[in-house]
Amino acid sequence: MNAQTKQTAQLVQRVLDAAAALERGLDNSLSLSRGVTFSEYRILTNLQDAEQGLTRVSLANKLAMSPSGVTRALKPLEKLGYVTTVKNKRDARQSLAKLSRGGRALLADVEPVLSDFYEGLPVAGLSESEIAAFEQALMGFRR
Repeated sequence: MNAQTKQTAQLVQRVLDAAAALERGLDNSLSLSRGVTFSEYRILTNLQDAEQGLTRVSLANKLAMSPSGVTRALKPLEKLGYVTTVKNKRDARQSLAKLSRGGRALLADVEPVLSDFYEGLPVAGLSESEIAAFEQALMGFRR
């Protein structure tokens, strides 16, 4: 590995470590105060954005998860009353997951928790252009 490639590999590792630490922090904040994980929160926000609901495959694609992983993640959210399922009589794969009234209430309830978490992050010193450049570099990765 040449020096440039080694430096890139180290940067990728640091970014992934930081992302994992952020997710752990979000998980802790949400689970301690509201009983949901950040992954569950992401499912709920994606369902909130899709008023008609989403199939498990569509939701999996949006979240970079497997459809079976989404199905496993939806089960406790359904039991808690945050998500409902509209069954397709002909094809179970086409059943829709929809955000329930309870799910909408939970999302409204977690906003202050997330605001507190985000306000505590050490990115206040970054300029808009630095944030935009970093985001563009990250989003430019496609394989």
